Amino acid sequence: MTAAAMKILRRVTPPTKRSRDGFIVVAVLWILGALATLASIYAVYVINTATAMGVNDDRLQAEGLVTAALELTTYRLTSTDADNRPSRGDFVFRLGRAGVTVDFRSEAGRIDLNKAPKELLAGLFAGLGAKYSDAEYYADRIIGWRTSQDPDKPDDEASAYRTAGRAYPPRHAPFAHVGELALVLGLPPFLVERAMPFVTVFSGRAEINVVAAAPEVVAAVPGMTPDRLYAVLSQVGRGQQNAQFLQSFVGNQPGITIDAGKTARVSVRMDFGTGRRVLAEAVILLLGETGEPFRVLSWRDDFD
Repeated sequence: MTAAAMKILRRVTPPTKRSRDGFIVVAVLWILGALATLASIYAVYVINTATAMGVNDDRLQAEGLVTAALELTTYRLTSTDADNRPSRGDFVFRLGRAGVTVDFRSEAGRIDLNKAPKELLAGLFAGLGAKYSDAEYYADRIIGWRTSQDPDKPDDEASAYRTAGRAYPPRHAPFAHVGELALVLGLPPFLVERAMPFVTVFSGRAEINVVAAAPEVVAAVPGMTPDRLYAVLSQVGRGQQNAQFLQSFVGNQPGITIDAGKTARVSVRMDFGTGRRVLAEAVILLLGETGEPFRVLSWRDDFD
């Protein structure tokens, strides 16, 4: 091979060592890029894990604070005899970096869907905007939902549900939850929504506690005139002595009481040091001397 041919060949074919070096550089760059991607993914994972752990920690703190609020409420309700048990009250406390505000009321301040008479139920719906004739119809449907059916008699209530195209019959048993009110035949959704703050399934009483009741509930009591309503509301919140005067003022009118009963609704507001606020609400049953001081019947919060 001539010298000129050798020179041309060297120009066309690069040295083998130079090619090998270039391949190694490209491989290293690919590996560095992959490691950078893995590092980014791991960083995101660590951040998300830390955030989730922080949220779980806040939830655990909130549950502990609500439990403390329920225990303190139980102490206040049971530190006196049942006849002088307060129907309502409030207090504040601080635990760790959270401030807690607690408000409790006798659950008898709400209308029990399983015990209330027709007149009280009709009075509530009429006060919430329904015509009284319609309010009586709604009350009849509620009573029909909760009343057991005699197997030897025709089930007219279930027939009404079938005629209306409902895919389910009435329960023919006590309401298990106030949300069932939306299933009762004929009740408008807007009226059900308005009634929710004033009804319960936990008091177990036909009468209402006028000390703990909202004005809408007091106004629903049969025979409650505007003058009596004003007199009742003017005395509410002025202590147990005024509550006793209130009962004597109203007289022996059926459907009312100042007895706090054994169930209470406890509202809890928690303000954390981080600026976060969590609201919770629970209904408790006082058990007395049966071991545990209380039992939680219902619990909900806005943590999520």
